[in-house]
Amino acid sequence: MLDRPHPTGARDRANRNPAETRSRNAHQQQQQHVPSEVGRPKYLALVGIVSAQSVTPADKIEPDGAAGGMSGNQKTLIRGPHPSEYVKLNVGGCLYYTTIGTLCKQDTMLRAMFSGRLEVLTDSEGWILIDRCGTHFGTILNFLRDGSVALPETTKGIAELLAESKYYCIEELIEACEKVLAKKEPICRVPLITSQKEEQYLISTATKPVVKLLINRHNNKYSYTNTSDDNLLKNIELFDKLSLRFSGRVFFIKDVIGSSEICCWSFYGNGKKVAEVCCTSIVYATDKKHTKVEFPEARIFEETLNILLYENKNAPDQELMQATSLRGAVGGISSYTSDEEEERTGLARLRSNKQNNPT
Repeated sequence: MLDRPHPTGARDRANRNPAETRSRNAHQQQQQHVPSEVGRPKYLALVGIVSAQSVTPADKIEPDGAAGGMSGNQKTLIRGPHPSEYVKLNVGGCLYYTTIGTLCKQDTMLRAMFSGRLEVLTDSEGWILIDRCGTHFGTILNFLRDGSVALPETTKGIAELLAESKYYCIEELIEACEKVLAKKEPICRVPLITSQKEEQYLISTATKPVVKLLINRHNNKYSYTNTSDDNLLKNIELFDKLSLRFSGRVFFIKDVIGSSEICCWSFYGNGKKVAEVCCTSIVYATDKKHTKVEFPEARIFEETLNILLYENKNAPDQELMQATSLRGAVGGISSYTSDEEEERTGLARLRSNKQNNPT
């Protein structure tokens, strides 16, 4: 009977030592009981997708529920993470990287999310998604880390941080924001005068210097020149700018019921009028009179700065009054040029010599 040809591998196995063959078979049987790397379950770790070999059971985030609204997103529960483990957060498109310990420092909604009490939404890359504005989330993290944080400078920023603090239930930060907002006054308050009696009361009881703008466009005794309406608007705009800039130092009021004047600035110190800038005049045309409204911006600025000298309730600073005055004397203090001072000094010296030497 002829030998049937057999594969080379079979021929080699037939020529092997029986002891070697038994050892190889035993090794193959051990490998059959070890699951392949492909078949091993993988878990979503706090820092991304890693295999089960590098994650302890306490650090696993186990899927719980159906996938999220976007493809690849899923809701998960974080079960017993270590405080030193890092987590990746995507807050409204702003990416943050912090520890579980920081997020769980205080009894907030963040602690509930990262201690397993609430579900969190993760994407396919392991980022935990939070559907909130991420602009102030860094401030919230710093508050959780340190227990205090510098609040935004603007009222709008503090109000936005307050809204985020309420969402995350951070009570101490809520109190801090509300306390600052309660102290902040409105940018500017400009009362509208409705009567002459009210005007006198506001000026007499004001604790600051007063600037009043009288606007009475209804006075149409004469027709207006072409530039009058534009200049009238410029005066109003300047009043708004000055009131915003000096609201903490000057009390601004607006008179819209006024007298026969159309546009007039009045400046009060210690309850008395100290200056006035009238912006209207009558011009004569070939056939009739016209009302002209002007915009003396430089003069208005000058008087506004001068009125700041009356911030002291008792009396204005005499040195500043002397330095800013265009006249020779203010409040009994004389002002001389250098030539006048030298002449007066020389005359005083001559009188002194005559008195000492009568003969």
